[in-house]
Amino acid sequence: MMPSHQLVRKGADLGFRIWSVWDPKQLEADFASRIEESSEKLLLADFADEIGLRGIIERTAVQHGIDAVLHCGHGDSVLPVVREAWKLGLSANPPAVYERLRVCEEGDGAPTEAPRVSVETLTVDGAHHVVGVTAQRTSGPPHFFVTGYLHPAPLTDDERAAIEAVVDERLTAVGYRSGPAHTQVAMLPFGPRIVSCRTQLGGDRIPLLVEIARGFDMEAAVFAGLEGRSPEVPIPFRYAEVGFFLLSEGRLDTYTGMEDIAVTPWVHGARFPYSVGDMVAPIGDSRSRRAYVAVDGDTPELTRDRVARGRKDLVTVIRHPLPSG
Repeated sequence: MMPSHQLVRKGADLGFRIWSVWDPKQLEADFASRIEESSEKLLLADFADEIGLRGIIERTAVQHGIDAVLHCGHGDSVLPVVREAWKLGLSANPPAVYERLRVCEEGDGAPTEAPRVSVETLTVDGAHHVVGVTAQRTSGPPHFFVTGYLHPAPLTDDERAAIEAVVDERLTAVGYRSGPAHTQVAMLPFGPRIVSCRTQLGGDRIPLLVEIARGFDMEAAVFAGLEGRSPEVPIPFRYAEVGFFLLSEGRLDTYTGMEDIAVTPWVHGARFPYSVGDMVAPIGDSRSRRAYVAVDGDTPELTRDRVARGRKDLVTVIRHPLPSG
């Protein structure tokens, strides 16, 4: 359910046969063909139709002898999918796990100005393995929009230990048995506090940052976990940062620079998913995170500078919407 094209491709390369399920309203057009290419089949479903969604899962599982059902995203479709998978014996985690996580998330909260990090974990047979801690880059006051991520987060040993401890405690408390988790943690004066905990790989290219900084492939490790193999996570040997292009809202007239960004030696990934004439999402809109540059560096200061250079190299002309009234 809702796999990225990177996850599907790596699973197929490892010999897994994958049937992917997406709601076409949530699937980005340029990703659909990549997911379909590596899947046995791309199945489209209306996630708002619980009966229809569960029916697709049951028919596909029975017809093709499916061994496991994974939900790789979040939202209202998670519980219906997990309930059907549990009924079929194809989920290591009972629905109660996701119900507890939902209750926890509704009760969690922290000031938006508090520094935040995300913790990536892989759970195998009930043991939670921390892959790493990633820091948020933000726009600062007053809105603190997320503008990128840095891995590994520059923390003291005591800070890292405290963060990892609260995440391990949360995953254990809800009874999580198997799979990846992405937990956001706010760094408050009295200690770390969980903001959200979702049973999925981190988005916004965080797995790519882990691979750049550590040489560890989180997507491949998900499939190893399905076979009961625990991850061996190497220590980081450099920093990696993804920065979203800071664009204003409007209609795109022209753009240049992506070709130069893509061939820069320290750039490991860049995406600009807009064509001339498209409406561009502004900073603060979750859709704005689709446009990014990912770089490496020996220090957080160097990665920040390289992201800034990538942003400068992208030159756009955006026609701003006329004010109403």
